[in-house]
Amino acid sequence: MPFDKDIESITGLRDTAGGSWNAIDPSNVARMRLQNRFKTGLDIAQYTADVMRADMDAYDADSSQYTQSLGCWHGFIGQQKMIAIKKHFGTTKRKYLYLSGWMIAALRSEFGPLPDQSMHEKTSVPALIEELYTFLRQADARELGGLFRELDAAPDAAARAEVQSKIDNFQTHVVPIIADIDAGFGNAEATYLLAKKMIEAGACALQIENQVSDEKQCGHQDGKVTVPHEDFLQKIRACRHAFLELGIDNGIIVARTDSLGAGLTKQIAYSKEAGDLGDQYNSFLDCEEVTVDTMGDNDVVIKRDGKLMRPKRLPSNLFQFKAGTGEARCVLDSITSLQNGADMIWIETEKPHIAQIGGMVSEIRKTVPNAKLVYNNSPSFNWTLNFRQQVFDAWTEEGRDVSAYDRANLMSSAYDESELSVEADKRIQTFQADSSREAGIFHHLITLPTYHTAALSTDNLAKEYFGEAGMLGYVAGVQRKEIRQGIACVKHQNMSGSDMGDDHKEYFAGEAALKAAGKDNTMNQFG
Repeated sequence: MPFDKDIESITGLRDTAGGSWNAIDPSNVARMRLQNRFKTGLDIAQYTADVMRADMDAYDADSSQYTQSLGCWHGFIGQQKMIAIKKHFGTTKRKYLYLSGWMIAALRSEFGPLPDQSMHEKTSVPALIEELYTFLRQADARELGGLFRELDAAPDAAARAEVQSKIDNFQTHVVPIIADIDAGFGNAEATYLLAKKMIEAGACALQIENQVSDEKQCGHQDGKVTVPHEDFLQKIRACRHAFLELGIDNGIIVARTDSLGAGLTKQIAYSKEAGDLGDQYNSFLDCEEVTVDTMGDNDVVIKRDGKLMRPKRLPSNLFQFKAGTGEARCVLDSITSLQNGADMIWIETEKPHIAQIGGMVSEIRKTVPNAKLVYNNSPSFNWTLNFRQQVFDAWTEEGRDVSAYDRANLMSSAYDESELSVEADKRIQTFQADSSREAGIFHHLITLPTYHTAALSTDNLAKEYFGEAGMLGYVAGVQRKEIRQGIACVKHQNMSGSDMGDDHKEYFAGEAALKAAGKDNTMNQFG
């Protein structure tokens, strides 16, 4: 409802209540309503699902319309990202947030820092979603509060109309969150229960992976163990049921396959007949032919093409896949997931290589033509080394002279200004656009960016502040840059909600309000 119309509606409510409501200013209530547009997490989930679905349609029509996000581990971090995006680009369009299970494990668990192995409290996942949206809604309230002050201070009708237009066309900081549910934290029922909590907190997109939940590993570490397709599909169905039960009929499920780097499975898949999904899964097992006479007493065997085959079983009681089958398993995983309820796929790779990703997507799209990927632009990759080596290999294949370069040592700073490194940086710069065009990637995310930026900035501040620079280390390295770059947090009292509190005091107490933003507030030093 337009701001002016809402004021009229609230005025009618006040008048109906009689004299006891006469102290209520309808304009103040309308402002508070506008500052609290989203009342529940389900309101947010529905709004952001609509946004994401529209973006998916736009990408299908034009692959340059891909989306991006950065991983978050705290509400303040997510809030500041969206404030920065609005400041620099004027819009949050096609910019999301990613909720990283890795960062919850490392930074939010009551057990202390943990590896990405689903050992953290699963309740911390919906709690972080709720926290992120609390901070994003506060960013809306803060920015609108500033606009209301401009409206009150407008010197004439023209200025007032200009500010009113900004209010009427205000773009929210609330954006889609792609939320990591790991491998579901248990069986399909456990997945369903957690999915409900995440959706109720505001999640419109759930990302689930095909690893064994109690053997889960980070996608970029060794020792990954996958499950047969039917086990994974049960969890996809559990997520869909959770969305439908809560009325988010267009919720998004991202099915992640870790098969490229997973050489192990905990189970031999159930199969009814040759060629079914279970049989296809088992066909990738590393087996050797045996006879009844050569079998051991406790061997597990399967029959294939009339022969007895013994899958390779490790002391861990896990079964091993044949080497070199990772890409084929990823393709089968992706097709199966998309045909059984998933909306997009996520293929975890060991390097950012467009040809590798594009080759798998090309095979997937033979069956599912509009297949779209979410891709992890991971800090686990050494981007500099990978792309320098890719350029080195491409130039070698072209017959160019690469004798000035040592392929194994291309990370050396000695190459930083070289022609090869300049070319590699160009390819890194255009990787997202190129891979979205050539490899079907709809959404690019970085899982752990603020984990690394927090460590880097803290290291720089500590070095300066505790070193010779002393207080200048903070002033020159932080505060002066905040002022020069217009970082809102330089007025940290305002960012924490002090001015909004003053507004409410005035709404409730009028001239008797004791406000914090008086002449003695040191935030006034920042203009």
